[in-house]
Amino acid sequence: MLRLFPAVLLACLPVLAEDLDNQVKRVIDAYALVEQNAADPVSSEQAFYQGVIPGMLRRLDPHSVFFDPTQFEQLRRLETSTQKGFGSVVSVLPGRVIVLQTFPGTPSAKSGMSPGDEILSINNYRLDRLDLDQLVGLLQQSKQQPAHLVIRRPGSLRLLEFTLTPEEMQSPSVERAFLLKPGVGYLRVSSFDEKTGAQIKEAIEGLGGRKLKGLVLDLRNNPGGMLTAAVETVSLFLKPGLPILTVRGRAVAQKEEKVPADAEPYDFPLATLINGKSASASEIVAGALQDHDRAVIVGEPSFGKGLVQSVFPLADSTGLALTTALYYTPSGRSIQKPFDAAQFELGATAAHPNAKSDFRTDKGRLVRGGGGIMPDEVVYPADVSRFKAVMEASGAFTSFATEYVQKHKVTERFEVTPSLLDDFRVYLADRRIEPSLAEWSSEQDFIRNRLKTEIFNQTLGVAKGDEIEAQRDPQIQRAVQLISGRLNTASLER
Repeated sequence: MLRLFPAVLLACLPVLAEDLDNQVKRVIDAYALVEQNAADPVSSEQAFYQGVIPGMLRRLDPHSVFFDPTQFEQLRRLETSTQKGFGSVVSVLPGRVIVLQTFPGTPSAKSGMSPGDEILSINNYRLDRLDLDQLVGLLQQSKQQPAHLVIRRPGSLRLLEFTLTPEEMQSPSVERAFLLKPGVGYLRVSSFDEKTGAQIKEAIEGLGGRKLKGLVLDLRNNPGGMLTAAVETVSLFLKPGLPILTVRGRAVAQKEEKVPADAEPYDFPLATLINGKSASASEIVAGALQDHDRAVIVGEPSFGKGLVQSVFPLADSTGLALTTALYYTPSGRSIQKPFDAAQFELGATAAHPNAKSDFRTDKGRLVRGGGGIMPDEVVYPADVSRFKAVMEASGAFTSFATEYVQKHKVTERFEVTPSLLDDFRVYLADRRIEPSLAEWSSEQDFIRNRLKTEIFNQTLGVAKGDEIEAQRDPQIQRAVQLISGRLNTASLER
């Protein structure tokens, strides 16, 4: 155990070499006193894994972290996008979990679960007694070991019981790929993993490749991932030789990443969506595309995580993710948002990564520094009215869809008719949900879209449901408008 600590000190603490032995000896002496005299037995693993080492790293920055053996193994799995699961998509409501889709060949599909099934309990935990956070936590935990489920199937009085064993699954980082309108594609990228670049290219080719008139690249809620994947992604859209980012650090040689000389980028108009949960590799991609005027950035300001995290394996199958440098966009902007130097006094040099705040793109447009990526077009998500909040919390859309699909065949030509809206209003009234006439009239488009989305989720799959949901997403729709505007401008210039 103690042989681990000097290695961490060498990497982290700014002490002179001749003082290192004294510093380590003080820690060992303090631990020895605690071990011998504490009222309760002391675990050396807890003392160092959960105390000494994390305590030291907390004074560096918010992102440097120590991994115990279990956490380090999970990190390795995340790098390859491999995780355990049952192969199903569910709708999580307060006290309720309803199956929307099962994927062929997965534990869920093999067990016989089907869309519309409601999960009543997991491992003897009744779901109707849990709040939303507890439900999500239980679902995550259940993926790590065999889970016993009690299911209520629509139209059946008998409860069903399944025991599912989680299996390793490859999670593609390109979650969705479809056409928003003829010639304009949409890609939602959830992370940047070792195969992301290839998956994005494959998805673009599936939508039409170079024949596309435009593409919306959705990086919202994408926390980042591997730098190589970000570089590969940017290289699909920028000309060979253009800079993508620069890495600078105290103990790291400055390095500039450029688009490879053999790159064959697409040249159709591009819009990129970001929000406050777009971080790290997502910000590298958005920043490079913005600085080179290659894409219009739409949405909300990004998270602002531009720290280079180097992962160092340590003894006993543990590891350390340490901040070693900062990322800078081609115009010189630091992606890292400044943090409190007083709170992170050991790493205070990273608190103010930029000396100036104004930067210029290739075409001379002004872009702001200060951390994160500021969109060219700030567009916020749709407002959630009281009526919408009540409707979503009630689970009425999903429940009504479940009953509807038991009695009707649904094709891609399905539309929500006035008579179906009337049926839905009666359904709500039976459950004591009675919106006012003004609410019902003003939210007709929302109601139609949500009903169609949920009905498609349970019949044609959640990917098809997402296509319908995109029609009421203001950020996606604004991106499409901007792409169309660029196409019209290009036509006029010709």
